[in-house]
Amino acid sequence: MRRPRPLTFNRRKPMEPSELCNLAREAMTHAYVPYSGYKVGAALLCADGTVYQGCNIENASYTPTICAERTAFFKAVYDGHRDFTAIAVCGGKDGVITGSFPPCGVCRQVMREFCADDFMIYLVNPTGFEAVTLAQLLPYSFSAGVHMRG
Repeated sequence: MRRPRPLTFNRRKPMEPSELCNLAREAMTHAYVPYSGYKVGAALLCADGTVYQGCNIENASYTPTICAERTAFFKAVYDGHRDFTAIAVCGGKDGVITGSFPPCGVCRQVMREFCADDFMIYLVNPTGFEAVTLAQLLPYSFSAGVHMRG
């Protein structure tokens, strides 16, 4: 069985945030959420134009549950990507976008591992999206560059 390939956009102009938000909405439809009913989707834009989609995947034991953002990041890292530009995130009960779904603390730390302060996060809401940088979302972050110097 072949796994689906990530989306690659070879274009001269950058991807519009609204396009990335639409890909996050599409990813949300793949969520596995038999316990909470809250579906979350993410679309991660790599610097080369490749987009990785992710959804949340719940588990009865809860701890192994993985968020949509980490699903997208881990797929991209597995394929060798390390340079990321933006991510769009959306979610809601039963797949209806009910408000902004900011990344959890664990997802923010994963973003910090791979992304610069100006990495863009688009939080989809019922009327559009909010745009924030990683520095705004995680102002006092833990990073190897600061904390692991010898």
